[in-house]
Amino acid sequence: MIIFIYGEDTFRSRQKLKELKNKFTKELDPGENNLTILDGKNITIKEIGDGFGARSLLSKKRMVIIENIFSTKNKKIFEEINDYLKKIKIGESDNIIIFWEDGIKTKSAGSKKIALSIDSSGKETPLPKNKQLLFNFLIKQPYTQEFKTLSSAEASAWIKKKFDKYGVTINNQAIQTLISLIGSDLWKIDNEIAKLANYKTDKIEIEDIEKFVKGSVDENIFALTDAISSRNKKLASKLLKEQYEAGLTDSHLISMIIRQFKILLQIRQALDSRFTSQKIINSLKLHPFVAQKGINQVRNFNSASLKNIFNQLVEIDYLTKTGKGEAKILLNLFIQKI
Repeated sequence: MIIFIYGEDTFRSRQKLKELKNKFTKELDPGENNLTILDGKNITIKEIGDGFGARSLLSKKRMVIIENIFSTKNKKIFEEINDYLKKIKIGESDNIIIFWEDGIKTKSAGSKKIALSIDSSGKETPLPKNKQLLFNFLIKQPYTQEFKTLSSAEASAWIKKKFDKYGVTINNQAIQTLISLIGSDLWKIDNEIAKLANYKTDKIEIEDIEKFVKGSVDENIFALTDAISSRNKKLASKLLKEQYEAGLTDSHLISMIIRQFKILLQIRQALDSRFTSQKIINSLKLHPFVAQKGINQVRNFNSASLKNIFNQLVEIDYLTKTGKGEAKILLNLFIQKI
């Protein structure tokens, strides 16, 4: 059996890998004598073969897990693995080989799927031919699963389900506030859920999120524009204060807020032109999560009102840079007028 697990959402893909590993060891290999985990970055074809060596008499199967094979610089390994898997027909045997990858996503091109490699900065590049060969083989296997970044609606449902496991309830407004502060990173969200569920064992309110959850500087900028767009003056003022406490300068803070509202204005204009969500993502080159959040935000505004807000922010920037106003005071007055 060949299993291929990959995608941008490493939290859920890791959970799936853990689930498969635990099931194998619990049911077939409690001592983990027939389980081999290999680092794909430095792997050799011999190590894979050794992983499927002599079985323990107490186990019917062996499991080999290969992590991040597409990160290796060994150009020959992809053809060797491809040939090896076909030769021993592992897909038809009792043995299990799992390929887990955290730096690969796909995009559709007609009826085909193109694999893209994602580096630490988020840059996407097509896989080279030798890697694409193995990728094409793996995605044709019956047990292949891509974990894409959750949409806003999917993330909301996921968060609610997580709280349910703790026996804690949470309303949609509180969920949206949590997403605004943390973003789409399920690793961070999962940590915050555990923290909140330990603090309050019955029901989580917006006030609990605002009190105990603190996002990063970039995430709070997004949360700040979200609070402004939803006319939540209290939260917007709190987030603005936190940005200053985090050490952001007036110019950097204003430029980031202006940039966010420029994106919202572009999304509003695109929606007015009847662009689909996918077309907005492609034309504005936005992350799907950012695009979906932006689409939700601009439902409270028309193009004229967003242009007015954008112009107000540009005016604040001008007054601050020319010494005719203090940024902190001007931004707080701006928030109170929304």
